[in-house]
Amino acid sequence: MTKRPACPLLPTPRASYTRTNTSRRPSLLAILQILQLLLNVVWWIIVVQAILSWLIAFNVINTHSDMVRTVWTALQRMTEPLYRPIRRILPDFGALDLSPMVVLLIVYILSNIVIPSIAANYLTTVN
Repeated sequence: MTKRPACPLLPTPRASYTRTNTSRRPSLLAILQILQLLLNVVWWIIVVQAILSWLIAFNVINTHSDMVRTVWTALQRMTEPLYRPIRRILPDFGALDLSPMVVLLIVYILSNIVIPSIAANYLTTVN
């Protein structure tokens, strides 16, 4: 015997459309964990770019190499949208670029202060 589809005009049983806060809790925590992971990836991209820029500046590695140039270009394209608004605000220090440090500070504040407080606040209001 096949099961007949429910009629769209009839109300569904009460249990199917009552939601509790526990059904939303894993999704918000999952979103916060994904955001934490993305901030961790951004952190490491900025650190790798800073180290690579020092190696290029002191001629330890050469940008004439295709692999080095490809990695350098990819890192610049990933981080430039993060640095550009901060460079507009910061004064010009000549050869010294402080925008990666400011972005790392923002990432640190988001990942270690803001996200844990959101998660703790949400867990205390749900329970």
